Amino acid sequence: MGIMAKVIAINISEKKGEIKHPIEKGFFKENHGLIEDAHAGKWHRQVSLLGNESIEKMQRLGIEGLSPGKFAENITTEGLVLYELPIGTKMKIGEVLMEVTQIGKECHEGCEIRKLTGDCIMPKEGIFTKILKSGWIEPGDEIEIL
Repeated sequence: MGIMAKVIAINISEKKGEIKHPIEKGFFKENHGLIEDAHAGKWHRQVSLLGNESIEKMQRLGIEGLSPGKFAENITTEGLVLYELPIGTKMKIGEVLMEVTQIGKECHEGCEIRKLTGDCIMPKEGIFTKILKSGWIEPGDEIEIL
């Protein structure tokens, strides 16, 4: 079965462009995203995921103060190379079913991380999904690729 992939943090922000802060658990609504998150809505980038491995890579470059949510990802994962998943991949996390819709994105101007580091990993290594089936996700939930 290989390494178990799991959720290590759920992060939310009320406004776009803000660093997200971790919450105990999140409700992910079908065709919407994480309830109360600024990026949720009826579009293809409802939920963002980033691997902790990517965050650790930035930490190794000597960047301090990085933690889940700093890259504005909704779900911080571990044990899975997210950006190698093909678009259309379905994943079950906790009670939630989601589908990969986009790999990476344009980094917006004035990205705080980019200012600090001259680089940002979200454009290359973050992925986006849409929610196919609603439910709760909390840290520790397994990630199952279907």
